[in-house]
Amino acid sequence: MHNDSAAHPWYKEFWAWFIIGILMCSVILGTTMAVTAFRGADTLVVSNYYDAGKGINQSLEREKFAERLGVRGKLNLRNDTGAVQFEIEGNSRPQLLTLNLISPTQAEKDRRIVLQPTDSNLYQGILPDQITGRRFVEILGKEGDKEWRLFEEEELAPGQVILLGN
Repeated sequence: MHNDSAAHPWYKEFWAWFIIGILMCSVILGTTMAVTAFRGADTLVVSNYYDAGKGINQSLEREKFAERLGVRGKLNLRNDTGAVQFEIEGNSRPQLLTLNLISPTQAEKDRRIVLQPTDSNLYQGILPDQITGRRFVEILGKEGDKEWRLFEEEELAPGQVILLGN
């Protein structure tokens, strides 16, 4: 019996390279997914639930304190000029207010703005950049040695007036 086809070395065979190609693609894609998973860690996961629970209770106490003081107000975010105005009502006139615009999913979009008093019931600050979309709006102030808090979840739009503490 005589064989007419000459034996080729393995590296000249199509199917050998086809299988090696599939294996190499699997390794490259797996490595890419692992790198993406480690670099883009989920910032929404809380590792210490006890501290998070204490923070929630503290927030509720601050909101109740604001309610007892009758604190509420109107917040105006002017994206065109970069101005922030907060008109306060109630029995508190702190030296300054802190406005936190918190993104629910992306910590790098959070903004903290200090509001200074300009009139008896008007506080102003400056926006570092334009802010739109869903945000948690938090205003913190102090009366005596206790801190109060106004908090709302809003869909921000340019020129919008936000009512806090209603």
